[in-house]
Amino acid sequence: MSCATPRGESRCGVAEPGRGGRPPRALRRALVPLALAQFICSFAGSNMNVMINDISRDLGTTVHGVQIAITIFLLVMAALMIPGGKLTDRYGRKRCFTTGLVVYGIGALLSAVSPRLGVLILGNSILEGVGTALLIPPVYILATLLFTEVTSRARAFGAISALGGVGAAAGPLIGGIITSSISWRAAFVFQALVVAVIVWLSRQLPDPLPPDPSRPFDIGGAILSAVGLILLVTGILAAETNGWLMITLIAAGAIVLAFFFRSVRAKERAGKEPLLSTGLFRNRTSNLGLITQNTQWQLLMGASFVVAAYLQVVRGYDAIQTGVIFTAATAGLLVSSLAAERLAKRHTQRSLILGGFVISITGIGLLLAMVIGSPSAWAFAPGLFLIGVGLGTMLTPSVNVVQSSFSEDLQGEISGLSRSVSNLGSSLGTAVAGTILVAGITATPARSYGLAMAVLAVVALVGLVASAYLPRTLTPTRSSRT
Repeated sequence: MSCATPRGESRCGVAEPGRGGRPPRALRRALVPLALAQFICSFAGSNMNVMINDISRDLGTTVHGVQIAITIFLLVMAALMIPGGKLTDRYGRKRCFTTGLVVYGIGALLSAVSPRLGVLILGNSILEGVGTALLIPPVYILATLLFTEVTSRARAFGAISALGGVGAAAGPLIGGIITSSISWRAAFVFQALVVAVIVWLSRQLPDPLPPDPSRPFDIGGAILSAVGLILLVTGILAAETNGWLMITLIAAGAIVLAFFFRSVRAKERAGKEPLLSTGLFRNRTSNLGLITQNTQWQLLMGASFVVAAYLQVVRGYDAIQTGVIFTAATAGLLVSSLAAERLAKRHTQRSLILGGFVISITGIGLLLAMVIGSPSAWAFAPGLFLIGVGLGTMLTPSVNVVQSSFSEDLQGEISGLSRSVSNLGSSLGTAVAGTILVAGITATPARSYGLAMAVLAVVALVGLVASAYLPRTLTPTRSSRT
């Protein structure tokens, strides 16, 4: 179902983009709260990296405790993003978007007053994670449905992805400034204020498709998928303390996920609607795009945590000093994001994703070659800058490759799957690289830092190989459930 009528009018309450592909004012207004929502969620995933010392000292915990809180936040998002995307069909995209913002805001305020780590995990990791899982799928579904023309949709995804990347990269700087000037608690109040602004801006946000309350929801599938992902990442986090526990949890997670896919196939054979259609995994282009999304966010969040922890724990930098170093990554993202439209006109999406990974791998190489053995914190800047440029170049094309591979009636499912895969990448990046770093950060810091960065380089190489197999031209899937 399209928003446009045969005469070019819109059922969504806003006009369609013109022939030039530039969206009219009403559509641009609708894009603002969507992009801001992605910004604040990405900001939340990285701003705590510069508060490691402050939070651990104030709440009586350790670096590993803060890492666990960050990873649980990312994991809750990954585990619930698929159910969150599916709920948009049943209750409507705008309603899920608004509900998610409210839950997120409550979690941010609870985090701001938390007296100990457990309350911080409840507010930041659980409530903010649940809120994000509800509000992020509608962001990408609404962008896909509102911007029906190829060029305008690319611009919309570009704006959303750019603000998401900037939020992740600028999170350490903004969080560092707030933490050093006021308190780490004020950073969560800042999040709540931004959420309140988004709620106000989204009052007139149109929802192109009506909700379908009769649409079935696979509760059993939602539980199985969430439990499987949680066990998987929890197992990685356990690597530092107990190798056998790590193996047991990862194996258990794999078994639960196998049961989840088995239940999906059983429901489809019985003519029922599962949580996730297996047809989503029959699109080779989308599968490759999902791999690039996962590895991009592993790289961004993994590098962010490793560098921030190393600067604070090993070099003794405070929050604002650490945040200033991360301006290099933010600058790189801004440079590539501002050039996104011009690059999209000159290069295919495949070429942009390939180029982004090459640039990012070069950045990791610089973080290894220039940092180890150098006392200067600015030795981090060139590598972070190139990682920012590389990620900014490929974030938008990867999203567009996946979302545009399916028709409108599958946007709820593919949006949830896409965001789940991306957030799983974020949690894996923090868990895997962070665990390697934390395990030896006091005894052998240079060695642990080098190993963590080497692992991220391997992750980036996986993304590079996947992007090399993307087709040069993209053909969206028109049938709904094939």
